[in-house]
Amino acid sequence: MASDSTALASVVKVVGLVAVLLLAGVLARRGMKVNYTRKINHFAIFFIPVFVDQQFASETFTDVVYLSVSALGTLGFLVIFLERVRSKVPVFQLMFEGFDRPEDRPHTLLWLWTQYAAGFAVMVPMIWWFGHLGYEALVTVPILINIVGDGLAEPVGVRFGKREYSVRALFTSQRFTRTLEGSACVLITGIVVLLMHAALLTTPQLVAGLLIIPIAMTLTEAYSPHAWDTPFLMLVGYGTLLGVMQL
Repeated sequence: MASDSTALASVVKVVGLVAVLLLAGVLARRGMKVNYTRKINHFAIFFIPVFVDQQFASETFTDVVYLSVSALGTLGFLVIFLERVRSKVPVFQLMFEGFDRPEDRPHTLLWLWTQYAAGFAVMVPMIWWFGHLGYEALVTVPILINIVGDGLAEPVGVRFGKREYSVRALFTSQRFTRTLEGSACVLITGIVVLLMHAALLTTPQLVAGLLIIPIAMTLTEAYSPHAWDTPFLMLVGYGTLLGVMQL
């Protein structure tokens, strides 16, 4: 039964990821800003694998081998975006266009792979440890704050941002603009996500979480390198949540 559920989970992950990446590519090609479609893909790549395992194979949260293989499989999937591959397969090129922000060129793939690799390197041991402690239901908390809060930060900043500041990126001296209005999305999302999980926390844990986690993750998003904030957000998010759960 366990093998059947993990097999089903794997199929659902692949179908879900491909569907979202195709949709994002179509939206980008039809004129939606890649700044937005990239965030849709970002959401899918980090959230879908964990959410699907929660629904179909929750026992895998205590299996570090399965978690590692799942993460490596997701990273391996990104090989289709190599120029020599996608240039021969139009559907792969379509998916890639949902990621390829003009301001990220020529570092799009480099930042994409390294950020996701580092993000999963943080997530896998943290998810395993949360599962080992019996906190499986909380593993999506930092992920949601990251992908929803950070996902909203860019479009909100582009549309409504007035108070700007700049950050660096890896492997380049170029600076990129962020806004306080965009960063505030992480703070608000952190509060909302914790309140959504209030039933799983004691009152001291919830109060401490509301006081610590949203602020810590907002500051992390504000100071992280451009296109490379996920590993830092995951590390701070899981670290502070784990600390709160000890109360």
